[in-house]
Amino acid sequence: MPDWKDSPLQRAEIAAIAAVGVPAIAALGASLRWRVEGVANLQFEGPGRRPIMAFWHGRILTATYYFRNRAIVVMISENFDGEWIARIIEAFGYGTSRGSTSRGGQRALLQLKRQMEEGKPAGFAVDVLALASPKACAMVWPSGRFLAFNFLPASRHSSQVAGYFSGP
Repeated sequence: MPDWKDSPLQRAEIAAIAAVGVPAIAALGASLRWRVEGVANLQFEGPGRRPIMAFWHGRILTATYYFRNRAIVVMISENFDGEWIARIIEAFGYGTSRGSTSRGGQRALLQLKRQMEEGKPAGFAVDVLALASPKACAMVWPSGRFLAFNFLPASRHSSQVAGYFSGP
């Protein structure tokens, strides 16, 4: 299968997806009513306060909006899907480290490590998390502090998103 970079059509599709996706996510995020508990447990500043965040794929949309403009560096694959995702999240103030287990993973991890050493938090989207809920998300600090969080619709027909950040 040819690389998306060699296809003018796929490059145009990526640009179109990002051009539609950014304002759509911004509008959706702004329309949600957020009910979040435990925000005091969420800290990004100070020594030892750069978390490594793991997001379940099903929570990326709400997490993208909620954690925007915090300079979180996210490892994203270099494939077609990864490119438009990278363009969208970069518009929300995220940094990216490009690579995956099948292509460029070592380079991406080294880049992510350097950016964490510069004081930036890191993030990963994963398929499965070993938590009480497979649809939860987590943060781990280098100090070993662990924080579980989740963003769920308050009800099936609600625009309210409930979030909870557990204590240390």
